[in-house]
Amino acid sequence: MKNRRNGPVYEEILSNGLKVFIIEDRNAPLAMFEIWYNAGSIYEQRGKTGLSHLLEHMMFKGTQKHGPSSFSKIIKRAGGIDNAGTSKDYAYYFQKLAPDRLHLSIELEADRMSNLIMDPDEVLSERDVVMEERRMRYEDDPQNLVYEEVMSAAFKNHPYRRPVIGWMEDLQTMNREDLWNYYRTRYVPNNAFIVIAGNVNVEAVMAKIREEFGKIPRGADIPSLMIGEPEQRGERRIFVKKEAELPYVFSAYKAPNILDEDSYALDILSSILSDGKSTRIYKSLIDEKQIALSAGAGYSSIQKYPHLFYVYGKPLPGREIGEVENALYDEIEKIKNQAPDTREVQKAKNQVEADFIMHQDSIYYQAMLLAMFEMVGDWRLKDAYLEGVRKVTPEDVQRVARKYLIEEKRTVGILVPLKKGNDKAQKGNATSIPNH
Repeated sequence: MKNRRNGPVYEEILSNGLKVFIIEDRNAPLAMFEIWYNAGSIYEQRGKTGLSHLLEHMMFKGTQKHGPSSFSKIIKRAGGIDNAGTSKDYAYYFQKLAPDRLHLSIELEADRMSNLIMDPDEVLSERDVVMEERRMRYEDDPQNLVYEEVMSAAFKNHPYRRPVIGWMEDLQTMNREDLWNYYRTRYVPNNAFIVIAGNVNVEAVMAKIREEFGKIPRGADIPSLMIGEPEQRGERRIFVKKEAELPYVFSAYKAPNILDEDSYALDILSSILSDGKSTRIYKSLIDEKQIALSAGAGYSSIQKYPHLFYVYGKPLPGREIGEVENALYDEIEKIKNQAPDTREVQKAKNQVEADFIMHQDSIYYQAMLLAMFEMVGDWRLKDAYLEGVRKVTPEDVQRVARKYLIEEKRTVGILVPLKKGNDKAQKGNATSIPNH
């Protein structure tokens, strides 16, 4: 067992490998409890997609001590709220409570880390719930369907290509044994960490954590993923045919994560292109040319592995999807050809910094940010983030646009609307080049 303090953050590692981080905030009226597991969809085996997300559902279905749905009822009766989430990189569970009720989170989370019942009938029932969720969020949402197909095409080898919710064909065959093996392997102390934020007594909280979690045995050591992604040597183009009112384009480029210095300039580039109505894509495509109903750009650097920078757009009725796609590329080319001026870059930096700081007014986001950076590699990366953003120059923005936003490295998804009554989603690959 070892512990240390870093400003307001207290750290301790229990003898079974469980890490604990406590952020003391004497002004917070409430306390956050979060537990994070290295149990996102990237750890699933081929043919078992959706396992991580379905297990998240099963974590609320009862233990030997507490029956189905008891967890949330106990938290609610104590005046708290609880929820959970699963991503490609992790699964996490959280509760927001009065500080003097934090012991409930500690007791309940320790209990379900090791004592799930996972009744076979409940597994089948919850599997049906997830399948319906997939139908609603993807099968019946054309834009999400395009995103899913682009991810699957952009990554050939890396498990980021698989959807978190899983492929329907895998969900249909999933059973209790699959879930149980995954749970026993990944929901162990040495594959998890706890983050607590709020007006709490560190010594008392740690004593309770040691009491409840310290007795859970360490699991087998899990090796890190060592999966490379082959170099992309040309544009990949996907067409999705689905009942919809309007077409849609989603164009994604391979880009590094926060562990690469270039990520800061890519964050600023994303903000310059699409962070409000005064930014380039909105002004050009929606205000001036009036060709798009919606359009923008995005980039998430806080991922365990290199991910994607993307642009997207939906044309106004009567306008062509190719017109919108080319207009998006034109905005990228303008930055490649001429670096944005200092004022525009400073405005974007101010926006990124303001968003980052404002989020930390909430104890929920204080805990969330620490956890997300810890999941990537080290929570202290959070403290280096703003310094990296502040150093970005106009030349850096131009350089990363030239380096990463290139035709050979992009994967394009096009939604081809079908008329009502022809509602079978179809997918196709092609290598056609956009009309410039």
